[in-house]
Amino acid sequence: MKKFTEHEGIAAPLMRINIDTDAIIPSREMKRVSKHGLGEGLFAGWRYLNARERTENPDFVLNKTAYKGATILLSGVNFGCGSSREHAVWALREYGIRVIIASSFGSIFYGNCSRNGILPIVLSDKIVHDIVEQLGETAQQNQLLVNLPEQTVLCPDGRSFSFEIESGPKEMLVQGLDPIALTQRLSGSVDEFEDAYQGRRPWLY
Repeated sequence: MKKFTEHEGIAAPLMRINIDTDAIIPSREMKRVSKHGLGEGLFAGWRYLNARERTENPDFVLNKTAYKGATILLSGVNFGCGSSREHAVWALREYGIRVIIASSFGSIFYGNCSRNGILPIVLSDKIVHDIVEQLGETAQQNQLLVNLPEQTVLCPDGRSFSFEIESGPKEMLVQGLDPIALTQRLSGSVDEFEDAYQGRRPWLY
């Protein structure tokens, strides 16, 4: 998993509430046995006029010129609610999203983000709307700078907003470690425990 320390990118406002995981990646788009190839189906119900033919909807925010190549999403309350499908995060990550800023998240989705290299940031609804109001008609006007070690979001007008994140998810992102990699860091201790355990109970082996 790629380390996350500082990220600057285009922010796209998808200011809807209760965006669920089925909207993020519709079930009909989950035809693969791996996490790869899901980015094409991201927001398929909104992103395309015809999902089968992949005809782009020009009114959908990610298809607009000012937000092409967006790597940051701004959204409303309860982003990522609904089913626990991790495919939703995989689709966002493959598309290129590294940061999601919303006033609240579905709890399972929030945890899946940090385990897959996406930083979920919770800011008040007022602050999220303040950031959206600063965005403009060109990609250059829509740049945000996110610093995870300092836990700040720097906006186009120079204002900076602080956010909170628990130490565990923060460490995974900063170190670029998924849960398996975190466990593997303790492999020496695990080996020592197994050797000691076998020594105390050799009849089990």
